[in-house]
Amino acid sequence: MLSSFAAPVFVFLWSTGFIVARAITLYVDPNLYLLARFTGTTLLLGAIALIARAPWPKPSQAARHLFAGALLQGVYLGAGYWAVAQGMAAGIMALLGALQPLLTAAIAARLFGERLSARAWSGLVLGLAGVALVLAPKIAASGTLHGSAPPWLVVSVALLAVVAITAGTLYQKSSLAGADIRSAATLQNAGAALVAMMLAFSLGEHRFVSSPTTWLALAWGIVMLSGVAATLLVWMVRRGDASRATALMFLAPPLAALEGYLAFGERLGPIQLAGFALALAGVLLARSR
Repeated sequence: MLSSFAAPVFVFLWSTGFIVARAITLYVDPNLYLLARFTGTTLLLGAIALIARAPWPKPSQAARHLFAGALLQGVYLGAGYWAVAQGMAAGIMALLGALQPLLTAAIAARLFGERLSARAWSGLVLGLAGVALVLAPKIAASGTLHGSAPPWLVVSVALLAVVAITAGTLYQKSSLAGADIRSAATLQNAGAALVAMMLAFSLGEHRFVSSPTTWLALAWGIVMLSGVAATLLVWMVRRGDASRATALMFLAPPLAALEGYLAFGERLGPIQLAGFALALAGVLLARSR
C-alpha cells in the first residue's frame, strides 16, 4: 500500500519546497533556515530511530551517509538558494533542477545497468519540455543577474547544485541501501545540516525574524520536506530504478506553479497548463515498464 501512495505524496511535498522558499524570503536568511530545518529533522528522525531501536550503520558507513545527505540536500539546496539570492531567476533554477532526472538516467545506465526503453527516454524529454513550458513566462520576465558575484560563478554554482542532488540520489543505490532507512535518514540530514551551517557562517547569514510564517515554514520543512519527502525519495530509489523515481521531479515545478497561483495569486496561463499536461504525460511514459 505504501508504494501506491509514495509517488503522489512525494511529488506534492517536493513541490511545496518552492513555495516555502518564497514564503521565508522576508523573514529568514536561506541557509540559516536550512540549518534549522535539517537540525530539526535530524533530532526528529533520530528520536524515532532510537524509540524503534533501529540498527545504526557502522562508523565507516555513517561517514558515507553524512556525505550522501550533504550532497542530496545540503549542497543542492544551499547552492540553489545562493544562486537565486544572487539574482538567478527561480524559474531558471527550477528548470536547471529539472535536468536532474535526465542526468540520473544517463549515469544510472552506466553505473547500475538501468537500461531505459525508447518510450522512457521520450518520457524524460517530454517531462523536461513540459517543465520548460510551465516556467517559460517567469524566465521571459526575469531580468539579468543583480548580485555581487560574477555571472559565470552563479551559473556554475547552480549547475553544481544539480550535479550534487544527482550524485546524492545515485549514491543511495550503493552499499548505503542496506542500512535501516530511519537511522540512515537521521545521519543524512545531519550531513545536510553541516553543509548549511558552513554556508550560513561563511556567508554571514544571521537574519531570523520570529513570525507565524517563519515557524510554519520551519515546521513544514522539518516534518514534511526533509522528514517525509527526502526519505520517500531515498526509499523509492532503493526499491526501483533511480531514473524512474527521479522522473517524478518533473511534476514539482508545474505543481509549484499551481500552488503559487492558489497561495500568492501568481498568473497561470494556458501555456503553463499545457506544460503541466505535457510534464504529466512525460512522467507517465518515463515510469511505464
